[in-house]
Amino acid sequence: MGKLTVLALRIVLATVLAGTLYVQAVMVPLLDIDLQEAGADLATVRVPIATIIVLGIVTIQVTLVCVWRLLTMVRRGTVFSHAAFKYVHIVIGAAAAASLLTFGLAVTLAPTAVPPGFVLLICGAAVMVAGIALLVLVLRMLLAQAVARDADAHHLQAELDEVI
Repeated sequence: MGKLTVLALRIVLATVLAGTLYVQAVMVPLLDIDLQEAGADLATVRVPIATIIVLGIVTIQVTLVCVWRLLTMVRRGTVFSHAAFKYVHIVIGAAAAASLLTFGLAVTLAPTAVPPGFVLLICGAAVMVAGIALLVLVLRMLLAQAVARDADAHHLQAELDEVI
């Protein structure tokens, strides 16, 4: 991977991380105030909604940090090692947690005055996020195959070095 590509991705990751921190610090408290003023129906679910949103943002932040670490491993040429699996597993867990949190948001909003179509859209988003978790799981399997092939290549190279 080229240095320019790594730099561009790091800029994107840092920007998204800064944006999520801004949303946690500024936008969620404002949303909480809006929900409190929206009426009794939404005021009763304002704490669960704010909690779900903050935890959802945490899943994004955890994923960003893991992608940053994997990007560092790519730059160093060590991504095809067992150490990479730790970060991939965390990304899969974060995506699964985000899917559950999104579904929890739909369940929280369902008994309120929110239109049923909006709740259904949130459920669809939960399914899409679960699909992302499954996609990363498939990519993890590809990484496992690549690590195994890399180990085989090193073993064959060592045997060839002994023969020569």
